[in-house]
Amino acid sequence: MNEVQDNDIEEVITFHKVSQTLYRYASSVDTKDWETLRSLFTDDAVGEYSHLDPILGGDAIVAWIQSMTADRNWQHHLINVYHVDRTGPETATALTYHTSHQTGEGVPDEVTLLVARYRDELRMVDGHWKIARKQMQTGWREVRSIAQP
Repeated sequence: MNEVQDNDIEEVITFHKVSQTLYRYASSVDTKDWETLRSLFTDDAVGEYSHLDPILGGDAIVAWIQSMTADRNWQHHLINVYHVDRTGPETATALTYHTSHQTGEGVPDEVTLLVARYRDELRMVDGHWKIARKQMQTGWREVRSIAQP
């Protein structure tokens, strides 16, 4: 193979592996799999969720997500990884579009709809892509209710 083909193959592999980390983030939040979620962040990760102050450290980010979803009995995050750009030998950035639906305990007739973008910075740690910075930019949030007869 020539150098161009090798670079193309490496780009496809990077896109796939980074995307898998980001998809696993969404499914781990949905299923409240905190151990797996924690494994996706670097120890020094920074989480920036909408207008809130930054959350420092992988443990703190997961603890915050746990607290924010404690009363959610069902969640469904649909994400689409749009771009992955390798920024160095062991660093990359990604742009992901996100739509989620969540229901809360004791409120079976309401669903929260959230539309956002994630901008992530990832770093290779022990051969795995991990999230070093997650920035969530919320575009729309609403609560929908089922009309009662």
